[in-house]
Amino acid sequence: MNVIVSNKYQNMLATLDIDIIKSINGEFEVEDLVSQFTNFYFNKMIIDVTAIKGYQNIKNIQKLSVNFDTSKIILLLDDSAMVNSGAYLSQLVSMGIYNFTRNINAVKFLIDNPNSYKDVAQYHNLNGNSTDNDNPVNFDTFAGSGSGGMRIVGFKNVTLHAGATSLVYMLKKHLEVAYNVIAIEVDGEDFKYFNDKSLKTTTALDLSFNIANNPDAEVILIDLNESNQESLCNEVVYLIEPGLIKLNKLIRNDREAFEKLKDKMIVLNKSILTNKDISDFEKETNSKVFYNIPYVDDKKEHEQVLEDFLVALGFSRLNNGGGNKTKLFNIFK
Repeated sequence: MNVIVSNKYQNMLATLDIDIIKSINGEFEVEDLVSQFTNFYFNKMIIDVTAIKGYQNIKNIQKLSVNFDTSKIILLLDDSAMVNSGAYLSQLVSMGIYNFTRNINAVKFLIDNPNSYKDVAQYHNLNGNSTDNDNPVNFDTFAGSGSGGMRIVGFKNVTLHAGATSLVYMLKKHLEVAYNVIAIEVDGEDFKYFNDKSLKTTTALDLSFNIANNPDAEVILIDLNESNQESLCNEVVYLIEPGLIKLNKLIRNDREAFEKLKDKMIVLNKSILTNKDISDFEKETNSKVFYNIPYVDDKKEHEQVLEDFLVALGFSRLNNGGGNKTKLFNIFK
């Protein structure tokens, strides 16, 4: 069970799908929190940094590290220059407070996947040089809600080998003409076979910091593989290859597979289904298909159906070139 201490971000924290044993709202002296929670058992204490009186003075945060187990603290930072300065973040690390973020989506992730020093070492200034006090670090770790407007789209295979890796690679090539885009593969090694050095590979543990280290990216495409990092994405595309054998294997392994996909973005990939077939598929599975992508050639520079898919996802700059774009499938849902 977890404790929430909120102030400015009370409404955001209220949306977290976590077990809460106690929640308080307002501005508090650290001593107030100590008196309330010193002998109070909790898993994690999620603190909206604006709930600490004088939070921009790092010495007040230091009182937290002295009185609480820092491994149980998760700080939700605000967007002030001081709090996001290199000096401030470095001192958090020095205190042993490793779990901090500016994005609400990261809080739940950090509960189950707390950072180690290795994960935040990049913010630690061992030289003690504080000349960067006024230079804010872009710590919209999972962006989307940040000032940069970064959009993170995850791709996950639902049926075996539904083509997430190749699709991410091809979509990156299509987006590059209009966006600053990077592609990341999690816990895999298939990207190396595309012979494209711009493709990035990381582990599930380090994914958040790979995202943070690309603050200039407008779009990040992530091949999630078997990782459970969906919470780091603004949206996740769930890929199904709708062949009979693949679907039967899916259902035999998990009778509730499609129930779990309710309200998710389902995309059929490597599909030969017609519009009538898709309608039948939706009725039988009680699901909605967002898009239907046929077999495409990953060696081709341009596939119209992929550009149309990206436009359907909201990447409108791809439409700026004008011209009549012929849709292979007219099934936007």
